[in-house]
Amino acid sequence: MTPVRRTTAAVAASAVLGMAVVAAAAPAAFAAPTPKPSPSTVLPSGLYGTTDPAYDGVWRQSLALLAQDTVDVKPATKAVDWLTGQQCDTGAFPSYRADATKPCDAKLPLDSNATAAAVQALAALGGQDATVKKSVAWLKSVQNADGGWGYNPGGASDANSTSVVIGALASVGEKPAAVKAKSGKSPYDALLTFAKPCTGKDAGAFVFQVKQPGIVADSTAAGVLGALGKGLAVEGPKPVAPAACAAGATPEQAAQNGAAYLVSALKKTGHLDSAPMPGAENPAPQPDFGNTADAVTALSAAGHFDQAADTMTWLEKNSAAWAKASGPAAYAQLILAAHAFGADPQKFGGADLVQQLNATGPAPQASGAEKSEASDASEKDGKDDSGIGVWWIAGAFFVASVGVGILFSGRRKKQ
Repeated sequence: MTPVRRTTAAVAASAVLGMAVVAAAAPAAFAAPTPKPSPSTVLPSGLYGTTDPAYDGVWRQSLALLAQDTVDVKPATKAVDWLTGQQCDTGAFPSYRADATKPCDAKLPLDSNATAAAVQALAALGGQDATVKKSVAWLKSVQNADGGWGYNPGGASDANSTSVVIGALASVGEKPAAVKAKSGKSPYDALLTFAKPCTGKDAGAFVFQVKQPGIVADSTAAGVLGALGKGLAVEGPKPVAPAACAAGATPEQAAQNGAAYLVSALKKTGHLDSAPMPGAENPAPQPDFGNTADAVTALSAAGHFDQAADTMTWLEKNSAAWAKASGPAAYAQLILAAHAFGADPQKFGGADLVQQLNATGPAPQASGAEKSEASDASEKDGKDDSGIGVWWIAGAFFVASVGVGILFSGRRKKQ
């Protein structure tokens, strides 16, 4: 959605869903007007990333916090406070608002993708029940008659937005199938309308919208997660048989059909491509790192680890420059993909993705592993009759608190 994906250029490029750098920063569908770039160049100290957050501030913050949670990293309090402070009184989140001390302007576009991502992150972190409850209530209040959601309330439903909201509902213990519009339609009813049959072009894929296919790989990666009732951060189940497209009208079968499409799309090069931007010097398709990472997450969530292995290897070898240029959401996507696949994000092609993500924002609090090590050291030194051990541990704890965010234990993952 993200699992669905998402920078300033991302949201501006609503017709170019999933472009290489863009795909890491901004949520999937941009059918409605987006906010103007924030005029100030001074970024909040609790925010991850250094680019203008006007279009993707809440999204990238949510992905960063969610990815940290999968590797047992406790984020800085001000990072969480910044995210919760973006919520409007209605419970909705915009893509970003520069002045959170004032009520949300009535003209400020509200963002279902950002809201759903924030719900997933805050639900995972815990301790934000009131904030999460208000956001879930708002998402339910703007559900379309077909059972799905658009990027902005009132907009036509799309596969990406519907899927990321399904993930938000699941993250708080809701049963998405039971969340129905007044028409009686559920999110899965909407999602299945975007699923293509197993014959013809893009067999098994999820289109962005029925009348606007968009970049099918992006909406398919999101659709697989949504059809499985999964959020952006998943742990793959036990391996299952190779993905194959088959007739069937259930969400589960549609997810497997989408996985079969992704396997086919990845088969030739091991990665997905995006069309060149208009006016680009190189007219050839370029590797789409963001959607490729999401494809690994989707395939892993569907139990197809063997068929995602070559793609994971390709990402480990080739994604470093893209992630560095794209920022926190890109690092988060890679961490979430590694987590879903069962790889170690701290040993990702020789790089520590966790450390790289942490460096893009406020230093997090100690991870569970660090706390355990500190506790063990304290017990040993507490037995020192000289008393030196107690003071040594106090000093060590101070040093660790200054440099926190460097060592973390690893585990695993929509424009």
